[in-house]
Amino acid sequence: MDTRHRPGYEARVAAEHAGAGRGYPLFRQVVLDGTDARQLAEFYRQLLGWQYRPGDELPAPGEPDPAGQDWLVLLDAAGAVRIAFQQVPQLTEATWPGGPVPQQMHLDLYVTTADELAAAHERALALGARLIGDRSGDPDEPLRVYADPAGHPFCIFLGPPPA
Repeated sequence: MDTRHRPGYEARVAAEHAGAGRGYPLFRQVVLDGTDARQLAEFYRQLLGWQYRPGDELPAPGEPDPAGQDWLVLLDAAGAVRIAFQQVPQLTEATWPGGPVPQQMHLDLYVTTADELAAAHERALALGARLIGDRSGDPDEPLRVYADPAGHPFCIFLGPPPA
């Protein structure tokens, strides 16, 4: 599908490239390490409803998966690169908030209704996330904190999209 003809594509590209040519680097993507890059990519692909970059798709059953043993990239609905996954031989899982290994980084995701928050919670757990904090009843900032299958923390907030 040619994403260049989706509404807002040109404005988004222009905004992303506003710093180009002025000495500022442009943001490319977030990269998460994992000892099973394919499993981690599949978790986020299904959680977020995104798609693989051409060439990174799941192989046919029984076929080798060379990309899944190296580097995988997910694209959002508009076709923009958003998150990549890099295979590593070992990874120390974050023990945050109650242990010696800090979270180091985390992803913030959001939904706009309480029903979406409940559905996202059920989807995350069904895909293999582990709930590590629940503030869904907080009247000011409802959210839940999870660890993905590799142990990376992420949050799902209830609220309007960020400005």
